[in-house]
Parts: sequence; C-alpha cells; structure tokens
Amino acid sequence: MSVLVCCDLDRTLIYSTAALGLDGPDADLPRLLCVELYQAAPLSYVTETAAHGLEALASAATFVPTTTRTPEQYTRVHLLGKPSPYAICANGGHILVDGADDPDWSSAVRARAAETGAALEEVREHLVRVSGEFVLKRRTASDLFAYTVVDRAALPPDWVGDLTGWCAERGWRTSLQGRKVYCLPASLTKAAAAAEVARRTGAAAMLAAGDSLLDIELLEAADASIRPAHGELHDTGWTSPSTTVTRARGVAAGEEIVGWLLDRAERSFRVTTG
Repeated sequence: MSVLVCCDLDRTLIYSTAALGLDGPDADLPRLLCVELYQAAPLSYVTETAAHGLEALASAATFVPTTTRTPEQYTRVHLLGKPSPYAICANGGHILVDGADDPDWSSAVRARAAETGAALEEVREHLVRVSGEFVLKRRTASDLFAYTVVDRAALPPDWVGDLTGWCAERGWRTSLQGRKVYCLPASLTKAAAAAEVARRTGAAAMLAAGDSLLDIELLEAADASIRPAHGELHDTGWTSPSTTVTRARGVAAGEEIVGWLLDRAERSFRVTTG
C-alpha cells in the first residue's frame, strides 16, 4: 500500500460509555459496536458505520492503530476482522508486526530515552511525593513511562501545571487525557514510530488522527491530519494548516474521522498509482 494511516484509539476512534457524547432522542441514536472487553464486560465502542468504514480503510491503505496503550492493553481492542499488520503502542515505544513486538525497535527506544532524560524511577518517586487523595492509582507502562488516574473534580488547579514544569526540566512531558495524567520521556513519540513504519512499507503519503498533546508530532508529520472537536487538543485550541477539525463530538466524531480518512486515503491512492 502506498498510503499509511496512523490513528490514535481512545477518544479518537473508540469511546468508553462515559466518552460517547450521545445527544438526541434515543430512537435517533446510532447503533454501536463493542470493540473492547475488559474483565468480560463491554468497555469501548464505535458506531456501526465507523466499523464498516474501518474495514474499507484497511483495504485502501496500511492502517496502523497508534496508541499510548501498552501492547497488552491494545490487544483487547478488536477493530477489524483481520488484525492490522502494524500497530504502534506505548506512544511509540513498541512497534507490533503481525501482533509480535519488534525487539530491536523497543531496545533502541529505551536507549534513546535513557540518553536524553531522567530515569523512570525518578519520575515515579516524584509522583509518589506529590500525590494526594485525588490520585486514585499510580502505574508504570512498559517500563517506559508513568501515569496516574485522578479524580478530575478534586484535582488541584495547579497540580498538572506544576508537574509539567518539573518534568520539562528533566526531559519529560505530561498529558492530561480524561482521568489519566501521563508522564513520558520527551523522546518517546508516535511520530518516530510512524516514520519507521512508513520506511518499512514504502509509504508515499501519510494520514493521521489524534486528540491529545501526545499526538501533535504525529499530526504535524502527516501529509494531512484530523482531530476531533473534543479532547486535550481541542481544549487548548491547537490546530495546524494541514489539520482538519471534526464538526461532531464524541463517538460521532470517531465516525466522521473514519469517513475523512477513508476519503483521503482513496484519493491519495488514486494519485500515487495514477
């Protein structure tokens, strides 16, 4: 395939019940398809229209789920009848090839992070020191980065800003996504992993979608990109000349994103194969 499509998952393509953002009479709401189970219970959804669009997208381009989820968390998600040949997990820390982790890429990412920023243990210990009752959980992911689950209603107004400043001084960055606050090495990016997949596939063009600050490099690296009218990027007003913003919010934005990517992928494919 000559077109690469790198797409974030949570709150871009897939939506939890709390993030669906459905509005209007029940009889008019779209049919939903569950694409993720957790502990044998439904967790994430797409609209049925989006599900059909994703199958068409995977036929028109090399579709690469691109997520901050760990590989283990990613494997719970079933978007397609046949899994994607590539997936990017842990914000670029892992490239999965036919479902298997590429150990050389993972090793290179860890080496680069160790050279350019503070150790994970230092960040983890700092999170312990600054946590209050508003921090419900603390976790590390893939031995690469740390995150906390917070009570947004009880979150002190300056806490994320103070954490962001502390991390920036040590070569790390932060992102607030829903109830999760992520702390990651600045060198750990989805864009770097996407560039590697593009190299391996020989892609002539790249499209991208995402909703958080962690997606900025990916959106800017793409020939064209799209973000939903909700989430961290929307809250900060971020945009770029090559980035489209959806009209819809919530799971309806996910459906709009799939349609936009499919249209652009098909047009790019016709141009590159002309």
